[in-house]
Amino acid sequence: MPAQGKHRRSQSTSLRRGLAAVTVGGAVLALPMIGATSAFAAPAPTAAPQQAVAPASVSAQVNSAVQAAPAQHSVAAGETLSKIAREYSVSGGWEKLYEGNRKIVGDNPDLIHPGIKLTLGTKAAKASPSAARGAEADRADRSERVNAAPVAKAAPAAEKAVTYTNDLDGWIKESLAVMAEQGIPGTYEGIHRNIMRESSGNPAAINNWDSNAVKGTPSKGLLQVIDPTFQAYHVPGTSTDSYDPVANITAACNYAADRYGSIDNVFGAY
Repeated sequence: MPAQGKHRRSQSTSLRRGLAAVTVGGAVLALPMIGATSAFAAPAPTAAPQQAVAPASVSAQVNSAVQAAPAQHSVAAGETLSKIAREYSVSGGWEKLYEGNRKIVGDNPDLIHPGIKLTLGTKAAKASPSAARGAEADRADRSERVNAAPVAKAAPAAEKAVTYTNDLDGWIKESLAVMAEQGIPGTYEGIHRNIMRESSGNPAAINNWDSNAVKGTPSKGLLQVIDPTFQAYHVPGTSTDSYDPVANITAACNYAADRYGSIDNVFGAY
């Protein structure tokens, strides 16, 4: 019986070899043995390769998301065009950012109001995942600080347009506003005093009897200005009609400033 057990052991070993050589016409053919596939089946692929490439895929997604800059940026309190241009790596810097948003920013690039949306004309430079997370954390932190503020900084309200009454008081005050813009000296009292002497406050007054009238250039209006003087000292932005009260006062004060230093220094014919 030991011989039979030995025979069975040898047969089992022969089956595990996996291949048998068969000679046919001098050629040798390799044929798989029964049970070879089950005995030596290749191990199933592990998930390790997939896990190895996962970080690279995530990194590519992060870099792709960071690379594409948002089309707009909502200005937060304390931000400047320079800071925003640096943050998004805007090609051309803050000047290019201002040029593309001048209509909404206004004439002063140093004054941008929180809440306005700026259009970004350039994609940001590609950043690493860690840099992207840092920038995102900084924006989130800034957003929390702005939202946590007890009172949001409101944009300054537009100045209310000043209106003037259509009478002597209103004409003088409007003329003084123009004179202030042009750097022409004079006070309400100095203007009013000379008007009352020259025309008694009548904007249509005209002198047809003095030497100027004889020459064909009569004195006209509230401060009795002849046409050559009015044209020489006319102030841009006012009417070109010498009878116009504001234009007449402003031109006369401009002339008086040139000749006497100020309309306040005039106490007689000038």
